[in-house]
Amino acid sequence: MFTGLSAFPLTPTTESGIDDRAYAGLVARLARAGVDSIGALGSTGGYAYLSREQRAQVARVAVDAADGTPVMVGIGALRTAQVLALAEDAQQAGASAVLLAPMTYQPLAEDEVFGLYEDVTRELSVPLCVYDNPGTTHVHFTDELHARIARLPQVASIKIPPVPADPAAARTRVATLRTQIPATVTIGVSGDWTAATGLNAGCDSWYSVVGGLFPDVALALTRAAQRGDTAEAVAASDRLEPLWQLFRQYGSLRVMSAAASHLGLTGEPNLPLPLHGLSPDARHGLITVLTTLGLAS
Repeated sequence: MFTGLSAFPLTPTTESGIDDRAYAGLVARLARAGVDSIGALGSTGGYAYLSREQRAQVARVAVDAADGTPVMVGIGALRTAQVLALAEDAQQAGASAVLLAPMTYQPLAEDEVFGLYEDVTRELSVPLCVYDNPGTTHVHFTDELHARIARLPQVASIKIPPVPADPAAARTRVATLRTQIPATVTIGVSGDWTAATGLNAGCDSWYSVVGGLFPDVALALTRAAQRGDTAEAVAASDRLEPLWQLFRQYGSLRVMSAAASHLGLTGEPNLPLPLHGLSPDARHGLITVLTTLGLAS
């Protein structure tokens, strides 16, 4: 399940709770599209804003709605005890894997990050994906740290930050990391606007935000790269550049939130406070982009 397209949907959330029906609809839509796996409670899924009970609820809904498509559930939290409890909830819900970012308030030393993964993998019965997301967590993984963690039991994949835009530099980045980790551990690219470059550079998977709402276009890009059609993968990404520009300007979560409500797949608002959606002007710009790309319906 750690190759191909892993689609990360929005978790529609209000101050009253999770919109289970809308969320189940988003997940089922991905399963019908044929994504390789579904990432529940990633950053797009707003995991950090939800209680343990809400996260357990989301995990159960996702596994049920996925109807056999593997579901990876985010278990990141500030304290190791909380992560262990969330891991148990995810496994009880039937998750096929878990995704762990080392959340921080106090800065973490490398040994503390390693200790977190060591403690968690010791208790796991499902595979784990390491979530390397320095822009959000402020934890900067070295390749040496990745190498230590990748040799722990149950570690199956690493979700890396965006690769360099230059294809040669991207190939070097992926190849360098590959030499540090076991052959059994896959590398997945994030940062959607670099997905084609990352896949063409040798990444095994794309951990995708846009795939969580527009799986067909994400699958087309992924399958092109998988069959070695590097030019088509790049062309597919280039066609989406107006959307990537909005991701970089406003953040992919807010863009996907507005797109989901525009498509009638969720209500409005669908983000937990204090997060706000796009401004009216930005929303108008998004709708124009979606219409131009043929994604507005």
